[in-house]
Amino acid sequence: MSAEAAVKDLPKVDSVLKEQLEGFSQDKLKKTDTAEKTSLPTKEDVETEKQHDKLMHNIEDFRSDRLKRTSTSEKIVMPTPEDVAAEKQSQALFNAVEGFDASLLKHTDTKEKVVLPAKEDIDAEKGQQALCQGIEKFDAKALKKTETAEKNVLPTKEVIEAEKKA
Repeated sequence: MSAEAAVKDLPKVDSVLKEQLEGFSQDKLKKTDTAEKTSLPTKEDVETEKQHDKLMHNIEDFRSDRLKRTSTSEKIVMPTPEDVAAEKQSQALFNAVEGFDASLLKHTDTKEKVVLPAKEDIDAEKGQQALCQGIEKFDAKALKKTETAEKNVLPTKEVIEAEKKA
């Protein structure tokens, strides 16, 4: 009874699809040949794998009891006298700046002097301003219309003869 209930709960298949599935025949399929492709590793791949295996084998077979005990000596490089002197000088300068007492300074009053330009400079600037104003206020309509006549002077016979002989 539970099997029937499970079949009822299943989704319904479309009637068109059901007819196609029932009418399916393997004879209608096309014949194809299956080709299996296996790629073999290249010579370089084989060599690198052999090297890796050899290295791993050497690491696994390593015997640490064959190592000899050694002592390591650390060398400490002392600073030169020039380095020590430079360090002392920079330290003294730092201490002098840090310990400076500003209360020892004297109070000063700053006087600002206003320097006026000379009469020649003022006159030159006024002339420049007058020129600029004249250019800005210039009225082009006040000009008279003129016509330009071009005159070409032809050479004389003597000049032409002189050029031919030269």
